[in-house]
Amino acid sequence: MNHLPTAEVLDRVRDIPLYRASMERGHFPVLEKPEIARDFPANWMTPQLERALESGEAEFVLSTGTNHARMQLIRPPYFLLRSYYRLWSEHPELGPSWHGGARRVSLTTVLATEHVARVNARNPGATAGERWLDERTLYLNRQLDPAGWDRDEVERMLAEIRGVSAAHPTGAYLLDCSGYHLAHLVRKVDEWGLWGRFPAPSGIVHAYEYTPLNVRAYLRAHFDCPVVDLFGSTELGYLFYSDAQGRYRPYLHDMSVELIPVEPGSGIHSLIVTSVRNPHMPLVRYRSGDCVRTRDGSADPTLIESFCGREKELLPTPGGLVAQADLDTVIAGVSSRVFLHRLDPEEGILRYTTFDGEPLDPSRKSQLGSAVGDLTGRQVRAEHQAHVPIGKSGKYAWLAA
Repeated sequence: MNHLPTAEVLDRVRDIPLYRASMERGHFPVLEKPEIARDFPANWMTPQLERALESGEAEFVLSTGTNHARMQLIRPPYFLLRSYYRLWSEHPELGPSWHGGARRVSLTTVLATEHVARVNARNPGATAGERWLDERTLYLNRQLDPAGWDRDEVERMLAEIRGVSAAHPTGAYLLDCSGYHLAHLVRKVDEWGLWGRFPAPSGIVHAYEYTPLNVRAYLRAHFDCPVVDLFGSTELGYLFYSDAQGRYRPYLHDMSVELIPVEPGSGIHSLIVTSVRNPHMPLVRYRSGDCVRTRDGSADPTLIESFCGREKELLPTPGGLVAQADLDTVIAGVSSRVFLHRLDPEEGILRYTTFDGEPLDPSRKSQLGSAVGDLTGRQVRAEHQAHVPIGKSGKYAWLAA
């Protein structure tokens, strides 16, 4: 198979040194992350890009590094933000609130908050405060581990949410989050009886990382509004969104995707993306590092059913590769009470917490260990923990290092 992109894509990349050999061969191999970094930025430089960098129409940025080594990128200022806002404005459930002027509060990793504060420090007075990204978005989190939020910190965040809500004529606001972070907040609001101080959002979006089935269900049980999942990355922007029923819809303007089986018969596919959405760094057949499953196990991208984790985190087992979502599905099938979990395949231990803080009963605990053992082909026992530590990036690992 020649894997020749469309004429439009070829026109966008023909002058970029990185793609010169592929243009001559008439074949574009899968583009891996190390190739993007090789001879950077010379391998991307064209006269047009040089002019864009000089004029400020393009800038150098680093990817967040939460899922892979930090990668240097070239893109228009506010590229990711504009992609994000456009998706919110066009989403069938979120769009009306967005167009109605609802502001957005973001409850995600402290790294994201710190990034906003650094940007604002370079432009004092440009926003309403150091944690305001712009006139629409306020970042709330100031701590690495949300499990450590005390009552003062929770009440501070709720007061800031009330301020955003009160600024809208109908009290509308949109809540953008890591699902884990919002679940931690809900647990603490429950524990301290603070629901009267937590205005109801008009819509919730969880993005940034895989959101487990139990966390999704927990949030839906506590909020009477659309709860939507977004899928994307720093280098690509957003590619898919879910509707309020959890079905994924493509959001592929200036993009196309293909699926390549990770291993024959596994049903798990690598997500390969061609994107000219970023005009300064078009990516042709780029391996995003993400894995998907389809409804029928085929490589048809129109049948994507779930985004099941990172390719580098696939766990080899006697029965084949196991993805993050495979373990998650098994856990959710045994108990909806499990909140955080981390599997140590070498020790044969699944460490878990629960939403209510209480361990599973002995029978359910045994069932959980057996189910995970059947999935992984190992002897596994489940152990309740008061706390599962968060990573330095502010994200949780499902596999022990």
